[in-house]
Amino acid sequence: MSEVILAESPAITGVNRWWQLGWGLVCMMAISSSQYVWTLFTTPLTAHLKATLAEIQVTFSVLIVLQTFLSPFQGYLVDVFGPRMLLSIGSILTGLSWVLAAGARTTFELYLTYGLLGGIGTGIIYVGVVGLMARWFPDRRGLACGIVAAGYGMGAIITTYPIAATINRIGYQQTLLSFGVIFGIVGILAAQGMRRPPSGAEGLPLVHPSAKDAGCVTPSQMLVSPIFWVMFLIMTMMSTSGLMVISQMAAFAKDFGVANAMVFGTAALPLALTIDRFTNGLTRPFFGWLSDRIGREQTMGLAFGLEGVAMFVWLSTRENPLLFVLLSGVVFFGWGEIFSLFPSTLTDTFGGRHATTNYGFLYMAQGVGSVFGGPLAAWLHEAMKSWVVVFSVMIVLDLLAATLAVTVLRPLRAAAQRQRTR
Repeated sequence: MSEVILAESPAITGVNRWWQLGWGLVCMMAISSSQYVWTLFTTPLTAHLKATLAEIQVTFSVLIVLQTFLSPFQGYLVDVFGPRMLLSIGSILTGLSWVLAAGARTTFELYLTYGLLGGIGTGIIYVGVVGLMARWFPDRRGLACGIVAAGYGMGAIITTYPIAATINRIGYQQTLLSFGVIFGIVGILAAQGMRRPPSGAEGLPLVHPSAKDAGCVTPSQMLVSPIFWVMFLIMTMMSTSGLMVISQMAAFAKDFGVANAMVFGTAALPLALTIDRFTNGLTRPFFGWLSDRIGREQTMGLAFGLEGVAMFVWLSTRENPLLFVLLSGVVFFGWGEIFSLFPSTLTDTFGGRHATTNYGFLYMAQGVGSVFGGPLAAWLHEAMKSWVVVFSVMIVLDLLAATLAVTVLRPLRAAAQRQRTR
Protein backbone atom coordinates (compact mmCIF):
# COMPACT_ATOMS: atom_id res chain seq x y z
CA MET A 1 0.00 0.00 0.00
CA SER A 2 2.60 2.47 -1.14
CA GLU A 3 0.10 5.07 -2.29
CA VAL A 4 -3.55 5.36 -1.33
CA ILE A 5 -6.14 7.87 -2.42
CA LEU A 6 -7.57 9.24 0.80
CA ALA A 7 -11.09 9.63 -0.55
CA GLU A 8 -11.29 5.83 -0.68
CA SER A 9 -10.34 5.31 2.97
CA PRO A 10 -13.52 4.65 5.00
CA ALA A 11 -11.68 5.22 8.28
CA ILE A 12 -11.67 8.98 7.94
CA THR A 13 -14.14 9.95 5.25
CA GLY A 14 -17.48 9.20 6.91
CA VAL A 15 -19.64 11.71 8.78
CA ASN A 16 -17.26 11.34 11.73
CA ARG A 17 -14.60 13.76 10.59
CA TRP A 18 -17.12 16.38 9.53
CA TRP A 19 -18.62 16.29 13.00
CA GLN A 20 -15.10 16.79 14.31
CA LEU A 21 -14.76 19.84 12.08
CA GLY A 22 -18.03 21.22 13.42
CA TRP A 23 -17.19 20.72 17.08
CA GLY A 24 -13.73 22.17 16.51
CA LEU A 25 -15.28 25.21 14.86
CA VAL A 26 -17.50 25.84 17.91
CA CYS A 27 -14.54 25.47 20.28
CA MET A 28 -12.59 28.06 18.30
CA MET A 29 -15.52 30.49 18.22
CA ALA A 30 -15.86 30.24 21.99
CA ILE A 31 -12.31 31.49 22.61
CA SER A 32 -11.98 34.04 19.80
CA SER A 33 -13.24 37.07 21.73
CA SER A 34 -10.28 36.98 24.12
CA GLN A 35 -8.06 38.23 21.32
CA TYR A 36 -10.37 39.96 18.90
CA VAL A 37 -12.46 42.18 21.19
CA TRP A 38 -9.59 43.03 23.53
CA THR A 39 -9.28 46.46 21.95
CA LEU A 40 -12.75 47.36 23.29
CA PHE A 41 -11.51 46.95 26.85
CA THR A 42 -8.29 48.98 26.58
CA THR A 43 -9.89 52.42 27.05
CA PRO A 44 -12.00 51.61 30.14
CA LEU A 45 -9.14 49.58 31.63
CA THR A 46 -6.71 52.46 31.13
CA ALA A 47 -9.08 54.80 32.96
CA HIS A 48 -10.07 52.42 35.76
CA LEU A 49 -6.57 51.12 36.54
CA LYS A 50 -4.92 54.52 35.92
CA ALA A 51 -2.38 52.93 33.59
CA THR A 52 -0.83 53.88 30.27
CA LEU A 53 -1.82 52.19 27.03
CA ALA A 54 1.57 50.46 26.81
CA GLU A 55 1.10 49.03 30.33
CA ILE A 56 -2.39 47.75 29.50
CA GLN A 57 -1.16 46.23 26.23
CA VAL A 58 1.25 44.03 28.18
CA THR A 59 -1.87 41.99 29.03
CA PHE A 60 -2.42 41.29 25.35
CA SER A 61 1.18 40.21 24.92
CA VAL A 62 1.00 37.93 27.97
CA LEU A 63 -2.15 36.36 26.49
CA ILE A 64 -0.56 35.69 23.10
CA VAL A 65 2.88 34.75 24.40
CA LEU A 66 1.46 32.12 26.76
CA GLN A 67 -1.06 31.00 24.14
CA THR A 68 1.81 30.32 21.78
CA PHE A 69 4.97 29.57 23.80
CA LEU A 70 3.27 26.80 25.76
CA SER A 71 1.61 25.33 22.67
CA PRO A 72 4.27 22.64 21.96
CA PHE A 73 3.73 21.24 25.46
CA GLN A 74 -0.03 21.66 25.18
CA GLY A 75 -0.04 19.96 21.79
CA TYR A 76 1.89 17.07 23.31
CA LEU A 77 -0.69 16.76 26.10
CA VAL A 78 -3.52 16.70 23.56
CA ASP A 79 -1.69 13.95 21.68
CA VAL A 80 -1.19 11.92 24.88
CA PHE A 81 -4.43 12.44 26.84
CA GLY A 82 -6.85 13.13 24.02
CA PRO A 83 -8.73 16.25 22.95
CA ARG A 84 -11.88 15.95 25.05
CA MET A 85 -10.15 16.32 28.43
CA LEU A 86 -7.63 18.96 27.33
CA LEU A 87 -10.10 21.11 25.40
CA SER A 88 -12.49 21.04 28.37
CA ILE A 89 -9.71 22.28 30.63
CA GLY A 90 -8.87 24.97 28.08
CA SER A 91 -12.48 26.15 28.02
CA ILE A 92 -12.64 26.34 31.82
CA LEU A 93 -9.44 28.39 31.99
CA THR A 94 -10.62 30.73 29.22
CA GLY A 95 -13.91 31.43 30.99
CA LEU A 96 -12.16 31.95 34.33
CA SER A 97 -9.73 34.41 32.76
CA TRP A 98 -12.63 36.76 31.97
CA VAL A 99 -14.47 36.19 35.25
CA LEU A 100 -11.40 36.84 37.41
CA ALA A 101 -10.22 39.78 35.27
CA ALA A 102 -13.48 41.54 36.14
CA GLY A 103 -12.16 41.98 39.68
CA ALA A 104 -8.60 42.98 38.78
CA ARG A 105 -7.49 46.04 40.76
CA THR A 106 -4.00 46.41 39.28
CA THR A 107 -2.34 45.79 35.95
CA PHE A 108 -0.45 42.88 37.52
CA GLU A 109 -3.71 41.18 38.48
CA LEU A 110 -4.93 41.79 34.93
CA TYR A 111 -1.79 40.11 33.58
CA LEU A 112 -2.37 37.07 35.81
CA THR A 113 -6.05 36.67 34.93
CA TYR A 114 -6.90 37.81 31.43
CA GLY A 115 -3.32 37.33 30.26
CA LEU A 116 -1.95 34.22 31.98
CA LEU A 117 -5.09 32.10 32.42
CA GLY A 118 -6.48 33.26 29.10
CA GLY A 119 -3.26 32.49 27.28
CA ILE A 120 -3.04 28.97 28.69
CA GLY A 121 -6.71 28.22 28.05
CA THR A 122 -6.98 29.58 24.53
CA GLY A 123 -3.63 28.03 23.61
CA ILE A 124 -4.76 24.53 24.54
CA ILE A 125 -7.86 24.87 22.39
CA TYR A 126 -6.24 26.59 19.43
CA VAL A 127 -3.28 24.29 18.90
CA GLY A 128 -5.34 21.23 19.78
CA VAL A 129 -8.11 21.91 17.28
CA VAL A 130 -5.82 22.97 14.41
CA GLY A 131 -3.51 20.00 14.94
CA LEU A 132 -6.45 17.60 14.98
CA MET A 133 -7.91 18.99 11.77
CA ALA A 134 -4.52 18.66 10.03
CA ARG A 135 -4.65 14.97 10.96
CA TRP A 136 -8.34 14.36 10.18
CA PHE A 137 -8.17 15.99 6.73
CA PRO A 138 -4.83 15.22 5.02
CA ASP A 139 -6.61 15.38 1.66
CA ARG A 140 -8.10 18.83 2.36
CA ARG A 141 -5.60 20.09 4.89
CA GLY A 142 -5.56 23.75 3.82
CA LEU A 143 -9.36 23.96 3.69
CA ALA A 144 -9.97 22.15 7.00
CA CYS A 145 -7.37 24.16 8.92
CA GLY A 146 -8.82 27.27 7.31
CA ILE A 147 -12.37 26.48 8.41
CA VAL A 148 -11.55 25.97 12.09
CA ALA A 149 -9.18 28.94 12.03
CA ALA A 150 -12.08 30.92 10.55
CA GLY A 151 -14.03 30.09 13.70
CA TYR A 152 -11.30 31.80 15.69
CA GLY A 153 -11.25 34.76 13.32
CA MET A 154 -15.02 35.11 12.87
CA GLY A 155 -16.32 34.00 16.25
CA ALA A 156 -16.09 37.53 17.58
CA ILE A 157 -18.51 38.74 14.87
CA ILE A 158 -21.43 37.70 17.03
CA THR A 159 -19.92 39.19 20.19
CA THR A 160 -18.39 42.50 19.10
CA TYR A 161 -21.60 44.57 19.16
CA PRO A 162 -23.05 42.88 22.27
CA ILE A 163 -19.80 43.34 24.18
CA ALA A 164 -19.44 46.97 23.05
CA ALA A 165 -23.06 47.68 24.01
CA THR A 166 -22.73 45.91 27.35
CA ILE A 167 -19.59 47.87 28.23
CA ASN A 168 -21.40 51.12 27.49
CA ARG A 169 -24.47 50.04 29.45
CA ILE A 170 -23.12 48.38 32.60
CA GLY A 171 -19.33 48.75 32.43
CA TYR A 172 -16.46 46.51 31.44
CA GLN A 173 -16.37 44.52 34.69
CA GLN A 174 -19.87 43.06 34.43
CA THR A 175 -19.23 42.49 30.74
CA LEU A 176 -16.16 40.37 31.49
CA LEU A 177 -18.06 38.42 34.14
CA SER A 178 -21.14 37.65 32.03
CA PHE A 179 -19.39 36.76 28.80
CA GLY A 180 -16.71 34.73 30.59
CA VAL A 181 -19.37 32.37 31.93
CA ILE A 182 -20.97 32.03 28.50
CA PHE A 183 -17.68 31.30 26.70
CA GLY A 184 -16.64 28.71 29.27
CA ILE A 185 -19.91 26.78 29.06
CA VAL A 186 -20.04 26.77 25.25
CA GLY A 187 -16.43 25.58 25.00
CA ILE A 188 -16.90 22.76 27.50
CA LEU A 189 -19.98 21.45 25.69
CA ALA A 190 -18.29 21.52 22.28
CA ALA A 191 -15.18 19.78 23.63
CA GLN A 192 -17.22 16.70 24.54
CA GLY A 193 -17.56 15.82 20.85
CA MET A 194 -13.85 15.93 19.97
CA ARG A 195 -11.94 12.73 19.20
CA ARG A 196 -8.61 11.62 17.75
CA PRO A 197 -8.56 10.29 14.17
CA PRO A 198 -8.28 6.49 13.81
CA SER A 199 -4.77 5.22 14.39
CA GLY A 200 -2.59 5.59 11.31
CA ALA A 201 -5.20 7.40 9.21
CA GLU A 202 -3.34 10.71 9.24
CA GLY A 203 -0.18 9.02 7.95
CA LEU A 204 -1.66 7.66 4.72
CA PRO A 205 0.37 8.78 1.70
CA LEU A 206 -1.64 10.83 -0.74
CA VAL A 207 -1.91 11.13 -4.48
CA HIS A 208 -2.70 14.85 -4.50
CA PRO A 209 0.70 16.60 -4.84
CA SER A 210 -0.25 19.57 -2.66
CA ALA A 211 -1.23 17.32 0.23
CA LYS A 212 1.67 14.87 0.40
CA ASP A 213 2.82 13.85 3.82
CA ALA A 214 6.57 13.94 4.20
CA GLY A 215 6.65 11.00 6.58
CA CYS A 216 6.59 11.35 10.35
CA VAL A 217 9.24 13.87 11.30
CA THR A 218 9.58 14.29 15.06
CA PRO A 219 9.69 17.74 16.70
CA SER A 220 13.43 17.37 17.43
CA GLN A 221 14.12 16.59 13.78
CA MET A 222 11.95 19.47 12.61
CA LEU A 223 13.71 21.98 14.85
CA VAL A 224 17.05 21.44 13.11
CA SER A 225 15.54 21.99 9.65
CA PRO A 226 16.20 25.35 7.92
CA ILE A 227 12.70 25.11 6.41
CA PHE A 228 11.14 25.34 9.86
CA TRP A 229 13.11 28.44 10.82
CA VAL A 230 12.32 30.22 7.56
CA MET A 231 8.65 29.53 8.22
CA PHE A 232 9.07 30.75 11.80
CA LEU A 233 10.62 34.02 10.61
CA ILE A 234 7.91 34.65 8.03
CA MET A 235 5.11 33.86 10.47
CA THR A 236 6.67 36.19 13.06
CA MET A 237 6.67 39.05 10.53
CA MET A 238 3.06 38.46 9.59
CA SER A 239 1.93 38.00 13.19
CA THR A 240 3.57 41.28 14.17
CA SER A 241 1.68 43.33 11.60
CA GLY A 242 -1.70 41.73 12.23
CA LEU A 243 -1.46 41.81 16.01
CA MET A 244 -0.43 45.46 15.94
CA VAL A 245 -3.71 46.26 14.22
CA ILE A 246 -5.78 44.00 16.49
CA SER A 247 -4.35 45.32 19.74
CA GLN A 248 -4.01 49.02 18.82
CA MET A 249 -7.01 49.60 16.55
CA ALA A 250 -9.12 51.51 19.07
CA ALA A 251 -6.13 53.73 19.91
CA PHE A 252 -5.12 54.70 16.38
CA ALA A 253 -8.74 55.03 15.21
CA LYS A 254 -9.19 57.60 17.97
CA ASP A 255 -5.98 59.40 16.98
CA PHE A 256 -7.06 59.41 13.32
CA GLY A 257 -10.36 61.01 14.37
CA VAL A 258 -12.58 58.27 12.92
CA ALA A 259 -13.45 56.08 15.92
CA ASN A 260 -16.82 57.70 16.59
CA ALA A 261 -17.56 58.94 13.06
CA MET A 262 -20.80 57.54 11.64
CA VAL A 263 -20.65 55.15 8.69
CA PHE A 264 -23.93 53.70 7.41
CA GLY A 265 -25.55 54.93 10.63
CA THR A 266 -23.05 53.12 12.87
CA ALA A 267 -19.92 54.23 14.71
CA ALA A 268 -16.88 53.48 12.55
CA LEU A 269 -14.85 51.52 15.12
CA PRO A 270 -17.34 48.76 16.05
CA LEU A 271 -18.42 48.54 12.40
CA ALA A 272 -14.80 48.09 11.31
CA LEU A 273 -14.23 45.48 14.00
CA THR A 274 -17.28 43.52 12.85
CA ILE A 275 -16.24 43.62 9.19
CA ASP A 276 -12.71 42.66 10.21
CA ARG A 277 -13.96 39.58 12.03
CA PHE A 278 -15.84 38.53 8.91
CA THR A 279 -12.97 39.03 6.45
CA ASN A 280 -10.45 37.65 8.95
CA GLY A 281 -12.50 34.48 9.07
CA LEU A 282 -13.40 34.25 5.39
CA THR A 283 -9.78 34.51 4.28
CA ARG A 284 -8.74 31.36 6.16
CA PRO A 285 -10.78 28.74 4.30
CA PHE A 286 -10.53 30.72 1.04
CA PHE A 287 -6.73 30.93 0.91
CA GLY A 288 -6.47 27.46 2.43
CA TRP A 289 -8.59 26.13 -0.42
CA LEU A 290 -6.58 28.16 -2.95
CA SER A 291 -3.29 26.85 -1.56
CA ASP A 292 -4.52 23.27 -1.99
CA ARG A 293 -4.73 24.09 -5.71
CA ILE A 294 -2.00 26.55 -6.67
CA GLY A 295 0.57 25.82 -3.96
CA ARG A 296 1.30 27.10 -0.47
CA GLU A 297 4.08 29.59 -1.19
CA GLN A 298 2.38 31.13 -4.22
CA THR A 299 -0.68 31.73 -2.06
CA MET A 300 1.45 33.24 0.71
CA GLY A 301 3.03 35.69 -1.70
CA LEU A 302 -0.37 36.78 -2.96
CA ALA A 303 -2.00 37.15 0.46
CA PHE A 304 0.91 38.76 2.29
CA GLY A 305 1.45 41.24 -0.53
CA LEU A 306 -2.26 42.11 -0.43
CA GLU A 307 -2.03 43.03 3.23
CA GLY A 308 1.03 45.22 2.69
CA VAL A 309 -0.60 47.16 -0.15
CA ALA A 310 -3.89 47.48 1.76
CA MET A 311 -2.10 48.84 4.85
CA PHE A 312 -0.33 51.44 2.71
CA VAL A 313 -3.61 52.66 1.20
CA TRP A 314 -5.28 52.48 4.62
CA LEU A 315 -2.62 54.74 6.12
CA SER A 316 -2.80 57.14 3.18
CA THR A 317 -6.58 57.58 3.59
CA ARG A 318 -6.70 57.28 7.37
CA GLU A 319 -8.93 60.30 7.99
CA ASN A 320 -11.75 59.04 5.75
CA PRO A 321 -14.19 57.07 7.98
CA LEU A 322 -15.74 55.05 5.14
CA LEU A 323 -12.38 54.02 3.69
CA PHE A 324 -11.09 53.33 7.19
CA VAL A 325 -13.87 50.78 7.69
CA LEU A 326 -13.62 49.16 4.26
CA LEU A 327 -9.83 48.99 4.08
CA SER A 328 -9.59 47.53 7.57
CA GLY A 329 -11.52 44.57 6.18
CA VAL A 330 -9.08 44.22 3.28
CA VAL A 331 -6.12 44.33 5.67
CA PHE A 332 -7.53 41.45 7.69
CA PHE A 333 -8.40 39.51 4.54
CA GLY A 334 -4.68 39.65 3.72
CA TRP A 335 -3.63 38.63 7.23
CA GLY A 336 -5.89 35.97 8.71
CA GLU A 337 -4.93 33.24 6.25
CA ILE A 338 -1.64 32.69 8.07
CA PHE A 339 -3.61 30.42 10.39
CA SER A 340 -4.52 28.06 7.57
CA LEU A 341 -1.42 28.37 5.36
CA PHE A 342 1.22 27.78 8.01
CA PRO A 343 -0.24 24.67 9.71
CA SER A 344 -1.02 23.07 6.35
CA THR A 345 2.44 23.90 4.93
CA LEU A 346 4.15 22.64 8.07
CA THR A 347 2.22 19.36 8.06
CA ASP A 348 2.80 18.91 4.32
CA THR A 349 6.50 19.25 5.01
CA PHE A 350 6.98 17.29 8.23
CA GLY A 351 4.09 14.82 8.25
CA GLY A 352 0.90 14.31 10.21
CA ARG A 353 1.79 12.00 13.08
CA HIS A 354 3.28 14.76 15.25
CA ALA A 355 1.25 17.56 13.64
CA THR A 356 -0.20 18.97 16.87
CA THR A 357 3.12 19.17 18.70
CA ASN A 358 5.01 20.36 15.62
CA TYR A 359 2.54 23.15 14.96
CA GLY A 360 2.85 24.14 18.61
CA PHE A 361 6.48 25.04 17.99
CA LEU A 362 5.67 27.08 14.88
CA TYR A 363 2.76 28.79 16.61
CA MET A 364 5.26 30.31 19.04
CA ALA A 365 5.96 32.82 16.27
CA GLN A 366 2.57 34.34 17.09
CA GLY A 367 3.84 35.00 20.61
CA VAL A 368 6.94 36.76 19.33
CA GLY A 369 4.74 38.83 17.02
CA SER A 370 2.50 39.82 19.94
CA VAL A 371 5.44 41.44 21.74
CA PHE A 372 6.49 43.37 18.64
CA GLY A 373 2.92 44.26 17.65
CA GLY A 374 1.62 44.97 21.16
CA PRO A 375 3.66 46.86 23.77
CA LEU A 376 6.67 47.55 21.52
CA ALA A 377 4.44 49.04 18.81
CA ALA A 378 2.68 51.13 21.49
CA TRP A 379 6.07 52.23 22.82
CA LEU A 380 7.21 53.16 19.30
CA HIS A 381 4.08 55.27 18.86
CA GLU A 382 4.62 57.00 22.18
CA ALA A 383 8.28 57.65 21.35
CA MET A 384 7.65 58.97 17.81
CA LYS A 385 4.28 60.63 18.59
CA SER A 386 2.92 59.19 15.34
CA TRP A 387 1.31 56.04 13.98
CA VAL A 388 2.87 56.62 10.55
CA VAL A 389 6.20 55.13 11.62
CA VAL A 390 4.47 52.13 13.20
CA PHE A 391 2.43 51.47 10.05
CA SER A 392 5.49 51.89 7.85
CA VAL A 393 7.35 49.18 9.75
CA MET A 394 4.38 46.84 9.43
CA ILE A 395 4.08 47.42 5.68
CA VAL A 396 7.75 46.58 5.20
CA LEU A 397 7.33 43.37 7.21
CA ASP A 398 4.34 42.29 5.09
CA LEU A 399 6.11 42.83 1.78
CA LEU A 400 9.31 41.20 3.01
CA ALA A 401 7.34 38.15 4.20
CA ALA A 402 5.69 37.84 0.78
CA THR A 403 9.08 37.97 -0.92
CA LEU A 404 10.67 35.40 1.41
CA ALA A 405 7.80 32.95 0.92
CA VAL A 406 8.28 32.85 -2.84
CA THR A 407 12.05 33.29 -3.18
CA VAL A 408 13.36 31.36 -0.14
CA LEU A 409 10.73 29.04 1.35
CA ARG A 410 9.48 27.66 -1.97
CA PRO A 411 12.94 26.60 -3.26
CA LEU A 412 13.84 25.07 0.11
CA ARG A 413 10.70 22.95 0.23
CA ALA A 414 11.07 21.94 -3.42
CA ALA A 415 14.65 20.81 -2.80
CA ALA A 416 13.54 18.79 0.23
CA GLN A 417 10.80 17.15 -1.84
CA ARG A 418 13.29 16.18 -4.55
CA GLN A 419 15.60 14.73 -1.92
CA ARG A 420 12.80 12.56 -0.52
CA THR A 421 11.80 11.21 -3.92
CA ARG A 422 15.29 10.11 -4.91
